[in-house]
Amino acid sequence: MKKKIISFLTVALASATLFTACKKDNNKTTEDYTAEATLQADDQTAFSTELDAAINDANVTLESESGFNNRVQGLICDATVTADTTTNPKTITIAYNGTNCAGNRTRTGTVKLSLASGVHWKNPGAVLTVSVQNLKITRARDNKSITINGTHTMTNVSGGLLITLPIVTKITHTIASSDMSVTFDDGSKRTWQVARKREFTYNNGVVVTITGTHTEGNLTNVAEWGLNRFGNAFTCSITQPLVIRQDCNFRLVSGQIQHNGPVINATTTFGLDATGKITGCPGTGNYFFKIDWSFNSGRTNTVILPY
Repeated sequence: MKKKIISFLTVALASATLFTACKKDNNKTTEDYTAEATLQADDQTAFSTELDAAINDANVTLESESGFNNRVQGLICDATVTADTTTNPKTITIAYNGTNCAGNRTRTGTVKLSLASGVHWKNPGAVLTVSVQNLKITRARDNKSITINGTHTMTNVSGGLLITLPIVTKITHTIASSDMSVTFDDGSKRTWQVARKREFTYNNGVVVTITGTHTEGNLTNVAEWGLNRFGNAFTCSITQPLVIRQDCNFRLVSGQIQHNGPVINATTTFGLDATGKITGCPGTGNYFFKIDWSFNSGRTNTVILPY
């Protein structure tokens, strides 16, 4: 069981929070909005997926050792891991080396984990500081990249370790940040804020349920907000929990997100086939998401894309 859980953690959980936004320009056509919204969705996917991947790597190191004693070497295929227990806080540094061991992207930069001396990650309420330093991710398929910097905190609200599932019925982590910056391949740089909860349960394998925890004005369940690369404010709420299942090949199998922007409000639904119908396990081939857009001008549009 422990081996299966650790293997699960090494897979980047594609939370796939795909959102859309566009410039406030009444002269733009539906095609213009579609192109711009698709780019924003790609940006959001890359940021969210790679932030989750870094969090998963943090979990791998923390789940694999309890005293920062360097037993984590080799668990992350494209990084070296060093631990220092002589300082307060004690630290683990994950240094990515640019190896394309996953086959789909390379990573360089570092992620530093800090935990107060005397605190164990399995303790209820344990708070881990995760500092992301020049984490550059380059996709193999198109050589496009993003660079992430900033600090977020991860709290083990419930206590416990994931390797104890299903003996422990549920483990809850929260993630919060006010200064995660992302630099896009066109040189534009934006700061995004994050507020998410991840609940881990077991049902024929690990099940991860992701929700938003922030309230912005009259919007609840907000997971991410800030400015997109076009300089427009966006707010993204998880209106139906995002669910990732180990028994579905670690796929995001369901969930819905509501995006609010200056011109477009959009609903994105996950876990579909190419026709827009709900699909099932084991999820061979592509899953699809559907974006339903409502323009402030009264126009509507729908796009179905793979993820």
